[in-house]
Amino acid sequence: MTPQDRRARADQEALDFHRCPRPGKIEVNATKPMATQRDLSLAYSPGVAAPVLAIAKDPAAAYDYTSKGNLVGVISNGTAILGLGNLGALASKPVMEGKAVLFKRFADLDAFDIEVATEDADAFIEVVRHIGATFGGINLEDISSPDCFRIEAQLQDLLDVPVFHDDQHGTAIICSAGLINACEVTGRRLEDVKLVLCGAGAAGLGSITLMKALGVRPENTTLVDIDGVVYRGRPHGMDQWKAVHATDTPHRTLADALVGADVFIGVSAKGVLTQAMVASMAANPVIFAMANPDPEITPEEVLEVRQDAIVATGRSDYPNQVNNILGFPYIFRGALDVQASAINHEMKIAAARALAMLAREDVPDEVALAYQGKKLKFGRDYIIPSPFDPRLIWYVPPFIAEAAMATGVARRPIADMDEYRASLRRRLDPSAGFIQTITASVQSAPKRKVVFVEGEEPAVIRAAYAFGAEGLGTPILLGRDDVIRANALDLGFDDVGVSVQIVNARLSQRNTDYVDFLYGRLQREGYLRRDVQRLVNVDRNSFAAAMVALGDADALVTGVTRNFDQCLEDVSRAIDPEAGGRMLGLSVLLERGRTIFVADTSICELPTPEDLVEIACQAAAAVRRMGHTPRVAFLSSSSFGHPRGEQPARMRRAVTLMDERTVDFEYEGEMPPDVALDDRLWASYPFQRLSEPANVLIMPTIHSATISTKLVQAMGRGTVIGPLLYGLSKPVQICRLGASVSNILTLATLAAYQCPLLANRS
Repeated sequence: MTPQDRRARADQEALDFHRCPRPGKIEVNATKPMATQRDLSLAYSPGVAAPVLAIAKDPAAAYDYTSKGNLVGVISNGTAILGLGNLGALASKPVMEGKAVLFKRFADLDAFDIEVATEDADAFIEVVRHIGATFGGINLEDISSPDCFRIEAQLQDLLDVPVFHDDQHGTAIICSAGLINACEVTGRRLEDVKLVLCGAGAAGLGSITLMKALGVRPENTTLVDIDGVVYRGRPHGMDQWKAVHATDTPHRTLADALVGADVFIGVSAKGVLTQAMVASMAANPVIFAMANPDPEITPEEVLEVRQDAIVATGRSDYPNQVNNILGFPYIFRGALDVQASAINHEMKIAAARALAMLAREDVPDEVALAYQGKKLKFGRDYIIPSPFDPRLIWYVPPFIAEAAMATGVARRPIADMDEYRASLRRRLDPSAGFIQTITASVQSAPKRKVVFVEGEEPAVIRAAYAFGAEGLGTPILLGRDDVIRANALDLGFDDVGVSVQIVNARLSQRNTDYVDFLYGRLQREGYLRRDVQRLVNVDRNSFAAAMVALGDADALVTGVTRNFDQCLEDVSRAIDPEAGGRMLGLSVLLERGRTIFVADTSICELPTPEDLVEIACQAAAAVRRMGHTPRVAFLSSSSFGHPRGEQPARMRRAVTLMDERTVDFEYEGEMPPDVALDDRLWASYPFQRLSEPANVLIMPTIHSATISTKLVQAMGRGTVIGPLLYGLSKPVQICRLGASVSNILTLATLAAYQCPLLANRS
């Protein structure tokens, strides 16, 4: 498959993602009940009259009675869309919707995207000026330079809400945080560094301005654009914004300016920085090559000539990623929470310093999880916090809020910052990062071979290709070569056998070895050798399980065409339960604000109290390995003894047995789900032992577990993953019948994630 074909395929997947099952990426949901006539009368007429009059009397009341205080306008005219150029306002809408999604995902801020169809800066300013009262803050995006500078400056003067052009200030804040820490690591002071910045667009000019505000001396800076060094008196390619940063210098090229320089900041284009230029820099050079998708120079190229360099890029596959997601959500969060009238220079400086300080803190386990358990530590390869750091939501906004209060732009100061930090912790949505964190962990680990058992199925082929394309491992499609190739070709994949491996059970050179292995296990269970030969030839689950058991693959995913019980029976012929453990099905419920694990959803039909204890311990261990602190609730129809019955008695007995053990997690029961999940109900049960609502629910039977998770799934109340299979000695995941490409890919990723965990335990 040619690069053009791959690009076309990726484009089609992106189009499908944006179109199905509903067009676009955002929707509006009501925050109040709308079920009864009374609800409607309060939400609209006549009830709405009361807040209308209150706001007319005091405009600040809009923050109390409307969504204004949590609402950001994401506004563009499409004149500089990503790296695509001027494609018009409407074409920018997917990007603006994406930005709105990021605001929600990382800072729990609502956002409306608005695309203004004009390239006239004055007309754009007038439009935004007249709609500005709708929002608590405005994020300008993808507006070409130099109009972006004037638009932002004038809107800041015209509006009394924060106006922030992320293309200017987002990159500036993140790379400034990195520069602060790079100086710390190399023993430099900001005021002493000799800095060269290449790229005089919005991001470049924003960066050099902020770095000067942080202490870099103007006389120690050199700005370079497409025409060379920006020097005083340069007769061409100048404007008022570049002129501010022009210096008296004899240098006219980037190569000249970099001789003896301490720092290179690049927001320009691939290949601009050469190894010779890097070699000419001062000791311990700091190189931020942030052009996307390809940096000015790769870290590998830098380290070939300068082992003493600190390197950052805009890419996630290298250390020290300069990612704007570290900035704008948390800056707006802090600004809106104090009802700031602007995002001023002091707030941007506070953001940079906060991020620099966070990178020096001990890195939590949640971040290590994203890097396959690698313990990150402040230093050359970790000068910028990870986007996966869950502390960002409560660490950064208070610095922004305090800066706003100190500079007089906060209209509603925060009196208790400790309580504010606690409230921000409660806003954190752990479900949002669950799969993202697991995926990042797999991508950073040694690549594993995962067998996709039903390799002839179109959905499985698509999932396998995605698995390989996303750098998650090596996919192996199990099936007949000609059928797989034909189906792959129909799907637009003509590089089958290159991007993925194909294994045909009948033609495999390992066929005899698998027969010997399985016959040794099954000969005393009524199987003749010819029966085992037939299994290996015909039953792909048995063949795949033998592959994994004998180390020819690391994990497998199956279930698309067979039910769960049959798949588990097939796989168990070759793979034993984990020593000292038990098998269980663990379903993951992802809903806004929480992640809940439910067990057992697929293995033990009518567990005894002893079974329930083992299920709880196994589930808690699995949850902890996924980066969560388990808090276990034994669920029942009763609340601590009332009403009585046979089923509640079993759960009560399980808790008694737990009390006889020494465990490293909280547990409580027997209790109904509302009591387990809502701490507002705990006043009636002051003796209960959970410190926070439960996140691991132990169900009394497989029936209740399966019905509850499938009901949640059917009603669309959240995302349900699984049941995930735990307790086998090798990683195996079983999809539901007819699973989607996304579901297959998720379970394959989780299977790959289990590989090093099981290996370490064995």
